[in-house]
Amino acid sequence: MPFVKLTKIERRRVLSLLACLLLAIASWFFMALSNKYVYTAKTVLIYKNFPQWRAFHPLQSDTVDLQVEGTGWQLLFARLRINPQSISVSLNQLNTKEFVVFSDQLYNINKQLESTQKVISVKPDTLYFDFTKRTVKKVPVKLNQKIDFVKQYGVASEIKLNPKYVMVTGPKEELDKITTLPTETLKLDKVQNTTTVRVNMQHSMHKNVSILPSAIEVKLPVDEFTEKTLEIPLKIINNRHYSNIRLYPKKVKVTFLVALSYFQQVNEDFITATVDAEEWSVLHHNRFTIKLTEFPDYCRLVKISPSKVDFVVEN
Repeated sequence: MPFVKLTKIERRRVLSLLACLLLAIASWFFMALSNKYVYTAKTVLIYKNFPQWRAFHPLQSDTVDLQVEGTGWQLLFARLRINPQSISVSLNQLNTKEFVVFSDQLYNINKQLESTQKVISVKPDTLYFDFTKRTVKKVPVKLNQKIDFVKQYGVASEIKLNPKYVMVTGPKEELDKITTLPTETLKLDKVQNTTTVRVNMQHSMHKNVSILPSAIEVKLPVDEFTEKTLEIPLKIINNRHYSNIRLYPKKVKVTFLVALSYFQQVNEDFITATVDAEEWSVLHHNRFTIKLTEFPDYCRLVKISPSKVDFVVEN
């Protein structure tokens, strides 16, 4: 097929025509995207301002459709970036009603938007709740921790939680399932000094349960540890027939790590080493195994020497 040969002037006219056509399309596209449109954006609800003495359970999903008015540009990019990812909804109305109406909160919802987008309605417009009687329970806090210490350092004494208990409110049947409440995991690296931090409580997995306070203070007493050895006299337990039992040896050496601040304080009175007479009378063992029935929580056992002792039962 032969090519159509254009003169220089004709080529210039064709290029000018194409340029005008592209410019017209771009102008139309720009004007179209500058107009206002209504589109739908899904978002997650975050409840706030809970009623004080009413327990509730939502009867619908925590995801709603926002009817958003915005420009075509916003509509074009809405699939890539939906603003907002979540919105806060006040539950103040539940103090006197059993439902929440979004149309009464559109002003506050629009204040949460990060652009000129405007929410004109929410589907569904009304949230309904199932109510039960609200009760209160005091629950101990369980600290979740993942702490890495500098070599030879560790927790020197009891970790202090403030408060040790939190108050939970909700339906009685839900509170009966709760015995302790965990914190978020406390993560610290290369710790070698006493540290005080705030840790958030984990959100309750139980329905319609509120936790106060939502965070606690954790004091982590940290000290350098060193090794210490004490000779501990052995005690015989479960000698039900009052047999005359002689132990060889009568004392054992207990080696443990202790914080420098407690080195002088920890002595033989803090540790109790025992042997069980039932190992002989019931199990017929020929040696007793050493067990520590009392040992400081803030010390770390290294070894017991010997771990077993000989004995003689005298008639």
